[in-house]
Amino acid sequence: MGIKDRKERQKQEIKRLILDTARKLFLEEGFEKVTIRHIAERIEYSPATIYLHFKDKDEILFELHTEGFNKLYQRQQQVMKIKDPLKRLQKHAEAYLQFAMENKEYYDLMFIMRGPVRCIKDVHHWEIGMRSYDLVKLNVKDCMDAGLIPGNGLETAAFSLWALLHGIASLIIRERCVMFPDEVIPSVVKGAAAYVLNGLTEKRK
Repeated sequence: MGIKDRKERQKQEIKRLILDTARKLFLEEGFEKVTIRHIAERIEYSPATIYLHFKDKDEILFELHTEGFNKLYQRQQQVMKIKDPLKRLQKHAEAYLQFAMENKEYYDLMFIMRGPVRCIKDVHHWEIGMRSYDLVKLNVKDCMDAGLIPGNGLETAAFSLWALLHGIASLIIRERCVMFPDEVIPSVVKGAAAYVLNGLTEKRK
């Protein structure tokens, strides 16, 4: 490995260290309380080192959001090959909840932790988040077109489905479901996804 390659690898390793450390600090102490100096002290580098990679902590949070939404989108894409619209939507719901369970820190940063609106106000920059929601809408629309769920109010149906799934995920991530043993959580999650979809399909009967 040449000197140039080694320097690039070291640069990426430091960037990764900054992101991983910031992710934990944001969740432990809240975004507003964490400073660049705080992150620098935790990783034992100078603040100047962090500024070589990020202009401010908003940019760090946005990078973490981007990573999280990329992970979610990849998980969503895995169910898109299913031809049956209703089965695909059910698997989509399950995939969303499984992502939340397996990536609790990312999910918390993406959807629960209070962060600055200014870092996502630019619609162009928020495309990474909107494409995940657009997949939900696409699956709901396919079910509507097939007559499997009521065919009016696409935006309302898609948002309601997302909101219900988000509520389930948030309860589990914030440990508000301690009445359930850890070993039954996966089956509860799967059952909850099916129950939510049953609510949509019942409306057409």
